[in-house]
Amino acid sequence: MSLQVTVLLVVLLHNHIVSLASDPDPVKDFCIANTESAVDISSCKNSSTATVDDFVFSGIKSPGNFRETGFSGVSVNSNVFPGLNTLGMSFVRADFDVGGVNVPHFHPRATEIAFVLEGKVYSGFVDSNNRVYAKVIEKGEVMVFPRGLVHFQMNIGDKRATILGSFNSQNPGSQRIPTAIFGSGIEGELLEKAFGLSSKEISKLRKRFTPHT
Repeated sequence: MSLQVTVLLVVLLHNHIVSLASDPDPVKDFCIANTESAVDISSCKNSSTATVDDFVFSGIKSPGNFRETGFSGVSVNSNVFPGLNTLGMSFVRADFDVGGVNVPHFHPRATEIAFVLEGKVYSGFVDSNNRVYAKVIEKGEVMVFPRGLVHFQMNIGDKRATILGSFNSQNPGSQRIPTAIFGSGIEGELLEKAFGLSSKEISKLRKRFTPHT
């Protein structure tokens, strides 16, 4: 086997392994994020000082603040729950008022599994061929959203709905499509041509979806 072929096989194997990887595997039992370190907040807290409270989070007992779309999402990641640090997972509580919508969005670094705790939700995702996989899921049912694919949810019931979501990354990331398109500063002329909208319509959408600081 020639040297060139050997190098090519090694590169392809490496890329294949990387493509299958999620967060790096931990090398310790746990690594409580040292949030008190002003120098390096990614460092581990001394394990001898860890307590059971480092592994318990109580911040999702109640819904968070609702957006104008009737949706509330409370993330549970290593930023707010240091015990998750290096464990390759995170969580979210999502609540929907009647008619509430979690707009189309995606997580670039994680697959999500969503469990309906209460209510009836129209839920789905779009694959890379623009095929929609969507249906109404109810209390006790679970749906998976593959990593990087656009997905969405809407409460179609007559009472508030709640979903619990789990991710296979401690930092899955989230990009809401309307905000990414109209709230990111993309040149207006491009958006007008891409969506067949007038400059006035683009301005209205920008005003609505540009995040307020």
